[in-house]
Amino acid sequence: MRKIGLDVGDKTIGVAVSDELLIAANGITTIERVGIRKDCSKVMDYIKEYDCDTVVMGLPLKLDGTDSPQTEKVREFRTMLENKMRSTGMAHVEIVFQDERLTTVQAERVLIEADLSRKKRKEVIDKQAAVLILQSYLDSLAFKR
Repeated sequence: MRKIGLDVGDKTIGVAVSDELLIAANGITTIERVGIRKDCSKVMDYIKEYDCDTVVMGLPLKLDGTDSPQTEKVREFRTMLENKMRSTGMAHVEIVFQDERLTTVQAERVLIEADLSRKKRKEVIDKQAAVLILQSYLDSLAFKR
């Protein structure tokens, strides 16, 4: 089964999914945030559409490894997503955190190297960050095997 990666921000949620062999992460969309309940429902739609068994959620820690203000918001989103999945028969889907320190910086570099305009980078940065979060998780799975 596939894995889905999320980069949860205040304004958008970047979404990426793995291939079925769990080798590569691919960006699929950026969800505009409208409210935590509706945002969770939209994420659940993608989990169902891509038949995912694991949600890999980026955890935005400070460089020293401690929680940031954004960390609590992401934990709150996870709790809401878990509750909604439990109440709709999706309790089998696991949610894991993946350290996302510097993923946005890395994503920005990748997009600059791809020669994307500033406007275009702004449109896809969160999706690219989700790809990096998920790819990091997939690489750790491969390392464990």
